[in-house]
Amino acid sequence: MFNIGDKVVYPMHGAGIIEAIEEKEILGEKHKYYVMRIPLNNMKIMIPINNVKEIGIRQVAGDEEIEEVFKILKGAKSKMPTNWNHRYRANLEKIKSGNIFQVAEVVRNLSIREREKGLSTGERRMLENAKQILISEIVLSKNIDAEDANRLIEQAFN
Repeated sequence: MFNIGDKVVYPMHGAGIIEAIEEKEILGEKHKYYVMRIPLNNMKIMIPINNVKEIGIRQVAGDEEIEEVFKILKGAKSKMPTNWNHRYRANLEKIKSGNIFQVAEVVRNLSIREREKGLSTGERRMLENAKQILISEIVLSKNIDAEDANRLIEQAFN
């Protein structure tokens, strides 16, 4: 169970802060929800408390995990399927997992591929989405702004 003020990650959306816990009646049944705000795009999400485990909500990564993310970003590209459709699906599964290390792998692999061969429109969009998810978590973990987080990611590639 999370509390108001906790920094959490919602897979596929990014990191945010639980601002409230509300009870809503839907179809005659009362359910409790976390109200989460994602600062990066100022989006608010209501998360049913009883679905938190299935959704994969987790605490924002700590300093050690963020350091590991930067090691992953600086690492060599891992083997990816040559077929773009298989590669896209494999990367999508990694992003959906909510695992920050897998999201970092997607950002690293697609960034390297973009420099080497270029990306399709779909993969470019996926790279931007994965990067935003990573940035949102770095912002909340390190208490920095999005520009600084993006700069840190870019520096990892240089």
